[in-house]
Amino acid sequence: MTTVVEEKPERKIVEMTSEDQEIFEHVKLAAGCAEEKKALDVIVLRLSAITEFTDYFVICSGSSTRQTQSIADEITDQLKKFKVRPMHTEGYNTGEWILIDYGIFVVHIFTEKSRQFYDLERLWRDAERVEV
Repeated sequence: MTTVVEEKPERKIVEMTSEDQEIFEHVKLAAGCAEEKKALDVIVLRLSAITEFTDYFVICSGSSTRQTQSIADEITDQLKKFKVRPMHTEGYNTGEWILIDYGIFVVHIFTEKSRQFYDLERLWRDAERVEV
């Protein structure tokens, strides 16, 4: 009897350029701001290996539309201090799903109900989850 052992492919360790490190610091700041405002289930997905339109998603939830707006305000205010401004923001007025597009990374802030409905984590399941 022959036993087949499946080997997991090794992950490539890629050195980050100083520009990549600065971008990742901004991503970490956005995630940290969300956590400071008591966002639920904050995750960061690295998309650079599977798509070209952005490198990271920051995804989180708030328990109300007022909280999602507060999270969005904190993220944009703190990143402005580093002269990082969004290219586009959508959904702020309704607060169900606020999308803040910084180009190289995108922040998604959902109410819990909207996050379950749109389920970005499932749609982008091939993306790498990054610890921040």
